[in-house]
Amino acid sequence: MSDSSPLPPARLHPEAELARDALSTPLLSRAVLLARWAGPDTRVDAGGGLLDEQLPAAAEALGLTGDDAAAHASEAWRVAVDAGLVEVADEEAGTVTAGEDLPLLTGGAPHDVLAVWLAALEAVLADATVPDLDDLADAMDEGGEIDFSRLDWDPEEEAAFLDGVLGNLYLLTVTEDGPGGPVPLPALAASMIVPGDLGEPTNDMLEQISDAMMRLDDQFRLLEPIGLVAYQPVDEALMGDPEEEPAAPVDETDVSRYGMVGLTPLGLYGLRARLLEAGFQAPAVGDLVDKGADALLDGSSGYGPHAARAETEQWLDRREPLDAARELLAAARGSDEGAPLRRLRCQQALSLVGAQAEPAVREVLDDPELGGLARVWLSELGAADVPPPSEDLVYWLTIDTLAAQLAAEGNSDELQGLVEGLAQQHSGFFAAAWRVAHPATADVLEAMGRLHPDKRIAKEARKAAFKARSQQGG
Repeated sequence: MSDSSPLPPARLHPEAELARDALSTPLLSRAVLLARWAGPDTRVDAGGGLLDEQLPAAAEALGLTGDDAAAHASEAWRVAVDAGLVEVADEEAGTVTAGEDLPLLTGGAPHDVLAVWLAALEAVLADATVPDLDDLADAMDEGGEIDFSRLDWDPEEEAAFLDGVLGNLYLLTVTEDGPGGPVPLPALAASMIVPGDLGEPTNDMLEQISDAMMRLDDQFRLLEPIGLVAYQPVDEALMGDPEEEPAAPVDETDVSRYGMVGLTPLGLYGLRARLLEAGFQAPAVGDLVDKGADALLDGSSGYGPHAARAETEQWLDRREPLDAARELLAAARGSDEGAPLRRLRCQQALSLVGAQAEPAVREVLDDPELGGLARVWLSELGAADVPPPSEDLVYWLTIDTLAAQLAAEGNSDELQGLVEGLAQQHSGFFAAAWRVAHPATADVLEAMGRLHPDKRIAKEARKAAFKARSQQGG
């Protein structure tokens, strides 16, 4: 995933809602309870962890019972320390005091709560890349110290692998049409191992995918309590002895048995924050609401139609309709490469404004760059007294529209259909189009030559493009 290519815009829930989600996650809520439970008699070791003799009382404070109670209490305490909810007041005595971030969870703004949750998330992510206790026990030397050379474990490699998996999960979740659904664990593991251009994975790759799935199964079980993911674990029956008969018949085609994972709304927020911190361009719908119309039209130019509409609706909600229409039209002017798509986005935005934009649109009827857009918009509105366009304006608007579609969609099937229909309806189109004084004329005609399936018409388009480029002096 390149840090120079912007990702599709995420659709985040409101921060107030996300903050409530964060406070209700099992792990952070336990960490808060322990931070409030801790007092002058609470003792920790040199690493800030609760002493073993303190764990039963901590588990009781959390209402935990069973064999895993102490482990869950210890985990919640580590999160409390790493998230700034408690502080080691005296390293020698091992005493603790309330952390400065603890009051933020009741008296801070939603953004403050989310900042604490992000710190907790980082702590859990770090824990998720550490080998399990059995592996650590096997790697202990005679003196009780961990001999890391005995472990098949590279901390940086483990962290990079988990970051890559989460990055791919983000890409699969943030789509142009909105949040995607849960992802099968085998597909997520394969996305890190199998090259995208490979048809069938090799046996060695299949073995690596299986190993990665087991690692990820453990990691997602750890990440679910902090609210990052919703996880359906791998079916335990799959991990049993293959020679034993299963207790009940199983559906071998049910992919969900192999684990399903999806980002929660809170997880989407968290991963986007981490991507931004790492230098990626990770936009979110709503990023442009406080910016000018030029930033809206340029910034949403790379969005899919649904995301662009959502961004525009939020931008318009904050402005008076007529003022917004005038600002949009002013921003749509220009002869630069991005101008045609700005005009297309402007026309789409004006359709959301509705009839209240009509006075602003009529003001630009004589504008050489906006007059065609204005006539189309007024006609679609059903307005009266729309002046007919000149032939030159019709050709200019056609080139401008095709240039916008090329920028928005590339060589799509829809654009190919548009090109075919245009050439069919106007037999002399190419003879006139190369003369159009539009910066994109040659590029549009070249694209028409690529897209039209009829070789004769495609050749006409390429000849017209050559003439247009010669006329432009390049």
